[in-house]
Amino acid sequence: WRSRPSEQQPTYPDAAEAARVLCDLAALPPLVSSAEVERLRFELAEAAEGRRFLLQAGDCAERFSECTSPRIAAQLKVLLQMGLVLERAAGVPVIRVGRLGGQYAKPRSEAVERRGAVSLPSFAGDLVNRPTFSPEARTPDPALLVEGYARAALTVNFIRALIDGGFGDLNHPEWWSLDGGGESAVIARWNALVDSVRRGVGANASVGEPASAAATVPVFTSREGLLLAFEAAQTRTVPRRSGWWNLATHFPWIGVRTLRRGSAHVEYFRGLENPIGLKVGPQLDPRELVELLGVLDPRRVPGRITLIHRFGAAEIERCLPEAIAAVAASGHPVLWCLDPMHGNGEWVEVPRGGGEPVRVKTRRIERIVEELEAAGETHRRLGVRLGGLHLEATPEPVTECLGGRSGVGEVDLPRDYRSLIDPRLNYLQALEVAFAAAERLFGASAPSDEPGTPGEPLVEVHAGDRNRTCMGFPTGT
Repeated sequence: WRSRPSEQQPTYPDAAEAARVLCDLAALPPLVSSAEVERLRFELAEAAEGRRFLLQAGDCAERFSECTSPRIAAQLKVLLQMGLVLERAAGVPVIRVGRLGGQYAKPRSEAVERRGAVSLPSFAGDLVNRPTFSPEARTPDPALLVEGYARAALTVNFIRALIDGGFGDLNHPEWWSLDGGGESAVIARWNALVDSVRRGVGANASVGEPASAAATVPVFTSREGLLLAFEAAQTRTVPRRSGWWNLATHFPWIGVRTLRRGSAHVEYFRGLENPIGLKVGPQLDPRELVELLGVLDPRRVPGRITLIHRFGAAEIERCLPEAIAAVAASGHPVLWCLDPMHGNGEWVEVPRGGGEPVRVKTRRIERIVEELEAAGETHRRLGVRLGGLHLEATPEPVTECLGGRSGVGEVDLPRDYRSLIDPRLNYLQALEVAFAAAERLFGASAPSDEPGTPGEPLVEVHAGDRNRTCMGFPTGT
C-alpha cells in the first residue's frame, strides 16, 4: 500500500523521528485479539441474514482530555441504552460497536484553515495535531501517535473491566441511566422500558429462571482507519491463524474521502482479516462500488463487508436504490447499515457575543429521522435487509444538533457547542433517535411519550443462555 497514492496523511517535519515512533508502536501489545475480531465478523454475517442488528455509535472524534472513567462509562451507557431500545424493537440481539478506543483522527474537507490573513493546517484530531490556532500546535507531531495508542489502551481496558464486571447485564438497564435527562418525555419512555425489563426479570425469577441467564452484552471497538502508518504499526500475523490482522480495533472503516480504487487505503484494507466498513455517499458510482467489493472481498466472506450508506435525506431516494440493485446483481454478501448523520450536515450563522456572526456546522433531528424513514421504506420495498444504524452521539448535554424533544434551536447552538469537528447528538437526542429508529425500521410500538405513563412495552426479546463475555469474547477462553 505504501506505493499507492494516499490522501489525508500528515507530513511530519522530522521523518526520522516519525519512523522511530512507528517502530516503537509496532512492538507494543495489541489492543484487541484476533478471536474477538473473528467473533465480530461472525456476528456481522448473522446481521446480514437478519438474525442480529448492528448499532455503531460514539463520538465524531475522541479527545485525549476526555479519557476519564466517568466520561468513558457515560459513553458506554448511551451505547447500551440505544442498543436495548433497538434490541427490544428488532426482536434480535444487537451488536454494540462503539466509535471509541482510538477514534482520534478525522479527515478534513479543507487541508488549511484560514483566519484573516493567517493560514494553518486544519485540526485533524488529537492523533495528528492540536486545536490551538498557532503554527506550533497545528504542526503534525508523531509523539501524539504514542499518546493516542496509550489513551486507546486505557479506554479499551476500562470497558473490558466494566463489561466483565457485569455492567452490561441486560437484567439491569437501570444501571445505565444518566443524569441530566430531567423529566423529559424521552426519559419517561426510557424509564417505562426499564420498568418492563425489570418486570420481566421478576417474572422469570418467579418461575425459577435465574437472572444470570441473561447475557452480559459484548462491546466492540471501531474507528476510521485513516492514518495508514499508524494502523500498519498495529497490524500483524497471529499464531495458528492465517492472514494479517489489525489488532488496534475490531472494526476499521474507510471514509468517503479515501475510498478510491487503487488508493493506498483500499490496498491496505484489502489485506486485512478484520471485518471492514465502507462509507458510501452520493459521489460513489454504484459500478465503482461493485468493483471495490471485488477488490476488498474477492472470496465473498460473509460478515467481511459492511456498507454504511450516508446519502442524506435529500439524496437517499435517488441514490440508495441504484446502490442496492448494483450490489445485489454482483452477488456480494454485505451488511447494509444506515448513517443518517453525515449526509445531513449544514452550516448556519449564529450570533457571537455582540460581534460578527459565526458559521457553525449542525444537523437537524428532523432530517435524520426523515432519512431513517426513507431508508427503512427503500430497503423493505427492494427486499433487502437494513441491518444496522451508525450515529455520532455523546453523553453530554451539548447543543450541536438542532431540533428534537430537547428543543435545541439555532440561537442555542453557541450555548454548549463543544465538538471541534462534527456535531453530535446529545444524550436526549440520541435516545430520541433510537426510539425513532425502533418505530421507523421495525414498526415497534414504543412506551408512551407522556411522563409517568408506562404505555405498551416494546417487543420482548430474550437474550438466551449465553456466557459472560469480555469485549466480545467469552472470558477464560
